[in-house]
Amino acid sequence: MDPLPSPAPLASKLRNTLVRYHSVGDGEWRMAKKTKDATVWRKPSEEFSGYLYKAQGVVEDVTNRIVDHIRPGPYRLDWDSLMTSMDIMETFEENCCVMRYTTAGQLWNIIAPREFVDFSYTTSYEDGLLTCGISLDYGEVRPNFVRGFNHPCGWFCVPVKDSPGHSLLTGYIQTELRGMLPQSAVDTAMSCTLANFYSDLKKALKT
Repeated sequence: MDPLPSPAPLASKLRNTLVRYHSVGDGEWRMAKKTKDATVWRKPSEEFSGYLYKAQGVVEDVTNRIVDHIRPGPYRLDWDSLMTSMDIMETFEENCCVMRYTTAGQLWNIIAPREFVDFSYTTSYEDGLLTCGISLDYGEVRPNFVRGFNHPCGWFCVPVKDSPGHSLLTGYIQTELRGMLPQSAVDTAMSCTLANFYSDLKKALKT
């Protein structure tokens, strides 16, 4: 088990990585799924042998409230159907924490429940916010779970200029689920999970 890294350099590196992903040209992405709530694209990841996914959709609410529902905190467990538990293990200054969370099985349990330990950081971005994270090799792996690994991930949330009370939410996700899994099952699960994330979030914000 690695010791916890110093939060400030990790937060800075993580933010820079997500901003770089955010500047990747449209031509590099291939569409993976489109629903009424979101569009999901993907491209080969630079971090591992899977894909970096990009998801985007307009959400009817202000940026702060949307990000409060996404980042580690009391809201996330209430609405995110994939997340089954979440504990804040360490809290740092400047909106940084380390959290451990578990996810439900997917695709008729072809993908068994997973556990993740992530460093999370929320910061300002343009007129909105960026909340981002990366997995750490920290804490004992609990029985009955496979420990997954999130390479740099994050959500940009900025106001839609011509539409008050609406925000553009853009996510970048690259999750290494680990374990013996067919890549096609992982790809199907990731696209569906990201599209469902938007519909679940929108329902939660209306309640």
